Amino acid sequence: MWIYAFVFSSREAVNKIEDSGWQQRAQMICGRANVERTALADYRLIEDAGEGALTTRAEIVDQANQILAAMIDSIEATPPLDDKGLALVPQWIKDYRTYIQDRYAYTAKLRSGINDPFSETMADGLPLSEKISTFAADNEMPACKAPIDLSV
Repeated sequence: MWIYAFVFSSREAVNKIEDSGWQQRAQMICGRANVERTALADYRLIEDAGEGALTTRAEIVDQANQILAAMIDSIEATPPLDDKGLALVPQWIKDYRTYIQDRYAYTAKLRSGINDPFSETMADGLPLSEKISTFAADNEMPACKAPIDLSV
């Protein structure tokens, strides 16, 4: 069994699609979005930000969410040309949209005064961000990984 696993088994990632042009476009779109999101960064600790800090954080995260939503809209506008991509990319986009909705739920909590850690939807026992990021990594789109700006 080990001989098969190390010698004969496929080395290609399960999520790898064949449309490299689509991958390159997505990487460029995500790269631009990441630059926009990075410009929003506020590195102050909540306790140092003063009155209204949670609301301010919510506003910043919502701006980042809008950038992510526009990013996904742009990626979705040009579907991949290969069959595997046509099958996998819509699910990845759906997962990303769910992840963005989780981020909006987080900002709603912040606005109500609750400063709990960000939590996200689980899928098949994994955080949705892990599924999103694995697909992005398998398709050489590191800029398209799920953002970790809300991680503890």
